[in-house]
Amino acid sequence: MLRRKNHINNAYSNGNKGKLVHGGKEYFDVLLQLINDAKESIHLQTYIFGNDGTGRMIADALKNAAKRNVSVYLMADGYASKSLPDEFINDLESNGVNFRFFEPIFKSSNFYVGRRMHHKVLVVDATYALVGGVNIADRYNDVKNIPAWLDFALQIRGEVALQLCVLCMKTWKGFPVKIDVSNCKNSFQHLQIPSDECCDMRVRRNDWVRRKNEISNSYIEMLRHSKSQITILCSYFLPGKKMRRQLRLATKRGVHVRVIAAGVSDIKVAKYAERWLYDWLLRNKVELYEYQKTVLHGKLAVCDDAWLTIGSYNINDLSAYASIELNIDVKDTKLSISTRKMLDGIIANDCIPITPQFQHKTNSIIKQLGRWSSYQFLRAVLRLFTFYFKQKA
Repeated sequence: MLRRKNHINNAYSNGNKGKLVHGGKEYFDVLLQLINDAKESIHLQTYIFGNDGTGRMIADALKNAAKRNVSVYLMADGYASKSLPDEFINDLESNGVNFRFFEPIFKSSNFYVGRRMHHKVLVVDATYALVGGVNIADRYNDVKNIPAWLDFALQIRGEVALQLCVLCMKTWKGFPVKIDVSNCKNSFQHLQIPSDECCDMRVRRNDWVRRKNEISNSYIEMLRHSKSQITILCSYFLPGKKMRRQLRLATKRGVHVRVIAAGVSDIKVAKYAERWLYDWLLRNKVELYEYQKTVLHGKLAVCDDAWLTIGSYNINDLSAYASIELNIDVKDTKLSISTRKMLDGIIANDCIPITPQFQHKTNSIIKQLGRWSSYQFLRAVLRLFTFYFKQKA
């Protein structure tokens, strides 16, 4: 029998089992297995769905599921996945897959204004789910002996998957005032999860249109209540003033705060902007590392070997205010400790430490000017949210 246990804001449920999944082949093996095992419904919502080998592999699996009479709903962001060709979409739809682009506040043939759907979630039969930062494209997979970008997801069984099914339905239908969620409720399977394997989990969202700032609040809560240690892995680490204040207060209390940032980034201006903040972070006793092995794209944090959060949220103003983001908070000692040990290994084997001495040696007036300019440029761009001028052929 599943048990419910409510915590801080009555948002946690205990009837869940969670497992950390690494990006690359491991993630896509799990994704394919869940799709292939689906009996009734599949909801897949992602920021990027690529027209490449990985995208076609997942598309084929979705089409096969639809042929088994599984209800399949695929939503991709209208900005990040805008290059999907019409024939690719038509092929999905002709094989029974329901496809839709996420719509912004306003768009025309020339303009795209509004928030982007940045979350990445799969829900199968309202009972099984994957939530993380992994998009559907070759660069997130291990392809042709090229290692995938570093990323993670949480594999979920249980009550939170039902909540995610309802959320996917609402997103698919544009959040109507009234919505029939009986399909999710009827599909949900009451799994017998041993009590020692149950995790406390809650769904957290950021969506400024719907006045949701839950993931940002989770990080603030983590920093305020941490007692001994926090490790943050973040691909685009540009904390705003409120987050920086909580970082400073945490280290003043003696909390050991570590940040794993990208050494190699797919957005160079973001990396320059991050490095502008390094001096502030080091002055405030934040331990810094840059990941070297490949592009870092993951977004997770673990606190006091007791609590972790994982999903699509980057610590910057774009994730805080301009994108729809989805994270899962987990209170579970075993999962938190194993995640922290995994991050310890990444720091030891795949990172270089950014010390005050290292920062001083690699600084110059020209570099600092470039970093400051990048930081100010990104701040200005983020204030414009997601305005995009489309170039039409």
